Amino acid sequence: MKKLIVGLSMVSMLMLAAPAAFAGGDEYTKCKMDFQLKSWSIIFKKADGEGVIKCSNGQTAKVKLRLRGGGLTAGKGEIREGHGVFSEVRSIDDLFGSYVAAEAHAGAGKSAGAQAMTKGEVSLALSGKGAGVDLGISVGKFTIKRR
Repeated sequence: MKKLIVGLSMVSMLMLAAPAAFAGGDEYTKCKMDFQLKSWSIIFKKADGEGVIKCSNGQTAKVKLRLRGGGLTAGKGEIREGHGVFSEVRSIDDLFGSYVAAEAHAGAGKSAGAQAMTKGEVSLALSGKGAGVDLGISVGKFTIKRR
């Protein structure tokens, strides 16, 4: 399980670094997201939450978050101090839509985790602290919409 989490972390770093290498000048912006998310899973995984995206060019947006997926997974949890880092984009509008998400998770009580996902040329790395009981591997669709 630790090897899978380390592998996902390495993939997320590569996904974030690659688009930055092609970014030229000040026409790109860096965006971050703070969020909360509640989830449950028994083979099917469901999570809903909300957050705020802030970009270095001054753009901000309140967002709704939704994850739907499945796999070998079971549990219930909550992320209260979630943080996301996006690859560089031209506009905050490039961040909305659905991402492909893969996750390995294990925790009981207080826990911390990381997840990497992608939507075309846009990548997102999530991390956070929370509480709950969960175990498994899942794949799904993570959607970000304006509130």
